[in-house]
Amino acid sequence: MTVQQNEYVATLPMLLTELEVVRAERVSPSYVRVELGGPALAELGPDGPVYDQRFKLIFPNAAGVLPSFADADESVWTTWLQIPEDERGSMRTYTIRDVLGDGADTRLVVDIVVHEGEDGHAPDGPGNRWALQAAPGQRLVALAPRKGHEFGGIEWSPGDATRLLLVGDETAVPAIRGILRDLPADARGAVFVEVPVAADVQEIAGPAGVTVTWLPRNGGARGEELHAAVLAHLTGTTPTETVDVSDDEIDPDLWETPVHSSSGEEVVAATTVPTDTPYAGLYAWIAGESKVVTGLRRKLVNDLGLDRGQVAFMGYWREGVSMRS
Repeated sequence: MTVQQNEYVATLPMLLTELEVVRAERVSPSYVRVELGGPALAELGPDGPVYDQRFKLIFPNAAGVLPSFADADESVWTTWLQIPEDERGSMRTYTIRDVLGDGADTRLVVDIVVHEGEDGHAPDGPGNRWALQAAPGQRLVALAPRKGHEFGGIEWSPGDATRLLLVGDETAVPAIRGILRDLPADARGAVFVEVPVAADVQEIAGPAGVTVTWLPRNGGARGEELHAAVLAHLTGTTPTETVDVSDDEIDPDLWETPVHSSSGEEVVAATTVPTDTPYAGLYAWIAGESKVVTGLRRKLVNDLGLDRGQVAFMGYWREGVSMRS
């Protein structure tokens, strides 16, 4: 494999480079696993645990051409937006599944959620369409962390929590896998994962004290079993009704963590978590479809009384809405 390292990579505090597909495999009905390579990955960060590290991929435009970032500076987003829309391709955010090898032989592995077109329609979404036909030799542009530089994109921050709760749908599986991989051996907690079908269940290794429960929808309503399982775990009782979230209640940029609020809630530098509540010592990380995440946030924060310093709620995507990046 020969991949030319772009000149602009060496001058930026992040990796911005073309990568080549080394391997692409449909590993289950809802996932295509892509292994990407290129010499610039020798500098791939972060410097510590990967956890739920996000990065961006830019897919070719309709003509199959990738945009040029030859004159890019640190304002990569602005540079990309300045490229004519029909030329710049599509940018989407993913989570690093694995980093394999080292040096110039480093490989970045990403799992992309896919679905076929329905009722005779072509598959929707640029990442989905690209992944369904991905093959070795194809190229993408990646924007990723670089060793020795702050990049962001890791939300996992349990602090001194003594028990953990991870909740996600199919889009959160790579992040959950990464978090479990990098947890200390004495970590304790529970994981609940919803996937489209039973064949999407994966082997995920984690500490012995963390249980993992898979919840295939198999045609059922999105989030219904996930919601019930999480509340049963926290309260000890099975809920008798689901949370009804209307479309106008959903924050299109839902991202509520101890240090950031997309809704404008007050964020304090050091939240004091109550020690005399049933949920003292708990840290919850929840990611997936925004409507499902919104319903869970309402129950955990509003009804059960978890402090916002104990939770991270992230809308990775919104059903029926094309995400910009």
